[in-house]
Amino acid sequence: MKISKIAFAASLSMLVAQSAIADDRPDHFEGRASDTLDEALANLTEANQEVASILAKEEVSMTDMARIHELTYTLENALERIDEEYDELEEQLEALHLASEGGESERVRELGKTYLDKSERFQN
Repeated sequence: MKISKIAFAASLSMLVAQSAIADDRPDHFEGRASDTLDEALANLTEANQEVASILAKEEVSMTDMARIHELTYTLENALERIDEEYDELEEQLEALHLASEGGESERVRELGKTYLDKSERFQN
């Protein structure tokens, strides 16, 4: 059964309006937590696969759109954790940069190892 364009637009407007007041609603979606980078990457992969699966359908129903809406909360949590981890990695790289610029060989070894260990987590 096809949804009329007006019904679709009205339903989508309702979803957007619900998102706008989400912070005021205690019962609104929180999404899955991403407490670690590994959790964030797993949540990102899993939720993206589910969104892709829904979008691959010939028709996306209102139920499908509601599920995508719900998944975006998990995706936002995952991306926030990933962003925090990248920020830490960037700080580690800057420290390594400054130590190498200053010719601090022992500090370069220490910072370089830490940087490589942390950056490796993003290379999978």
